[in-house]
Amino acid sequence: ASIEGQFTFFAIQRIQFTSAMDRIFGRFFCLLLITAVLGRILAALSPEEYWRSILPNTPMPNSISQLLTSSNASSQAHSTGAGLPKRGDHVQVNYFYKSQYPAEEMEELLKDPSMALFFLEKNLQHGKKITLHLKNMMAGTKFLPRDEADAIPFSSKELPKIFSRFAVRPGSDDAAEMRRTVLTCEQPANTGEKKVCTTSLESMVDFVTSSFGSINLNAASTVVVSKQMESRAQEYNVRSVRRMARSGQLIACHPESYMYAVFLCHLTEATRAYTASLVGEDGTAVEAVAVCHTDTSEWNPQHASFQLLGVKPGTVPVCHFVQPDAVVWTRTA
Repeated sequence: ASIEGQFTFFAIQRIQFTSAMDRIFGRFFCLLLITAVLGRILAALSPEEYWRSILPNTPMPNSISQLLTSSNASSQAHSTGAGLPKRGDHVQVNYFYKSQYPAEEMEELLKDPSMALFFLEKNLQHGKKITLHLKNMMAGTKFLPRDEADAIPFSSKELPKIFSRFAVRPGSDDAAEMRRTVLTCEQPANTGEKKVCTTSLESMVDFVTSSFGSINLNAASTVVVSKQMESRAQEYNVRSVRRMARSGQLIACHPESYMYAVFLCHLTEATRAYTASLVGEDGTAVEAVAVCHTDTSEWNPQHASFQLLGVKPGTVPVCHFVQPDAVVWTRTA
């Protein structure tokens, strides 16, 4: 009877164990099925629908919406006849590395009024005057759908194929800008930062939400209200300044020169983000987004900001306005 009792006990234990494992595997299978179905649903969404599904409480800034292709138009890359812009604001991303521009080209960039985006935090207050050239250089560029962007190589090793894909002549100015963008994207992240080059709107949303671990986010861009077709370099009067978020963590996404919309997004610590109301000499009104880096002790001493401001690494916060085609992300709570 004792042996039968032990056998019965072990049989019951086995049944219970098997039943538990069945429940675990059943739940796991259901989870896989739900994940697969959800993946298919999200993949079928347009970029705008994807944004709304993941970030229902975050308005899409104009800097992003202008890059979306209308539903009744086929996706297309930047017009090869227009020429890719030579951006100087890449120095807002690479603090520790030397510029990829040759010395003579960097010297010319430093003379560009748009480089006056750098300033000292003490000058960001009511009544101060700052000379700026705010311009949107993404005209003619559009996001590609995620599946299309993911199918195109994005690597310095694949540049010949990429040039051929977009009918870009090797050795041309456009080829040089595309190469510079890809090499910049392949550089390792700055110390203490997290970085990625997003080749679609969906990949930007994924990077931002996974990095913050939240969907309660604010996306802000500099907004220029001008009667002129294009804002000119001019002196702006600072009317008011507001802190965007109390957290020292933010993600800035900077557009890069490429045949379709590519953003270099990097999560930074030890920062303060602001919005400032500016009024230009010609009446141009600007709601400008500014970022101040409070710890520059590890930056490259040859960084453009130190040359422009006449300060040394680690001495004072270094700030910069972001161009109207960039996006700064912060938590809302």
